[in-house]
Amino acid sequence: MHILITGAAGFIGSHLSDYALKNGHSVIGIDNYITGSKDNIRHLLQSNSFQIINHDLIHFDPKSLPNAVDIVFHLASPASPIQYKKFPVETLEVNSIGTRIALEIAHIHKAIFVYASTSEVYGDPLEHPQTESYWGNVNPNGVRSCYDEAKRFGEAMTMTYVRNQQVQARIARIFNTYGPRMDVLDGRVVSNFIVQALQNKPITLYGSGTQTRSFCFVSDLVHGLWLLATKSIENGSVINLGNPNELSIYEIGLIIQKLTHTKSAIIEHPIDEDDPKKRKPDISKARSLLGWSPHVSLTNGLTETIEYFKSKI
Repeated sequence: MHILITGAAGFIGSHLSDYALKNGHSVIGIDNYITGSKDNIRHLLQSNSFQIINHDLIHFDPKSLPNAVDIVFHLASPASPIQYKKFPVETLEVNSIGTRIALEIAHIHKAIFVYASTSEVYGDPLEHPQTESYWGNVNPNGVRSCYDEAKRFGEAMTMTYVRNQQVQARIARIFNTYGPRMDVLDGRVVSNFIVQALQNKPITLYGSGTQTRSFCFVSDLVHGLWLLATKSIENGSVINLGNPNELSIYEIGLIIQKLTHTKSAIIEHPIDEDDPKKRKPDISKARSLLGWSPHVSLTNGLTETIEYFKSKI
């Protein structure tokens, strides 16, 4: 098959490119490198089955693709708080205008469309764990709204094309994902803690560390995205992809302390506005419709991620 991946040089996009190529498919990537990295795809550039287009998606002509495509994965977007707070307008645009352009590509080529949404659409949830039927508790004017509301809009745009243009689409609500190729400075919990621990700097908790997250290793997440695109399921399906193993941020800090053998102490910093207190996916739909659940243990995933960061710092 011929696969289009927006954000192909990003953390998840580059791993998805690897997966598609290793399974015998060709990949066209679109990336403007605003948060993606050429280093993430450098090993792919010699492949005749991989092509990267350096272009801002919101200015891309959907009729200009050099080849037909069978699946469109729309992953382009800043995704960490540091990234989307630095590029708030770009985040809003790529999930609105960019989503429409990616959907137009899928419409022109009669391709399956997969929108990479996020658990952030649930906001600071009042339902726990979060099911796909939950509408969320989001502050539309808060500091995180440029990302939260952008992804909610992207979902609405996707469903409009499902209903009005008969595009075959699925929506993945991606929960916290980690692994090699995370940006050293992206500001997310796992990368922050590992980098601080490796440098023997204080491991900084925001708040008391009692807020919870569920961390999925990137290879598990990529497999889930692939199944979402290739399984025969109802058009417009919305499916959580994440690891339901819920831990407090403080517990994550203790695990990283142990695995890195660091001298770093864990200290508290003021918590960000609208930071969700709990986050855990209900993955019943993923299990039943896709036959998917994560398999990589947190210890194994963090060990591999730590080795990657050692090579970067």
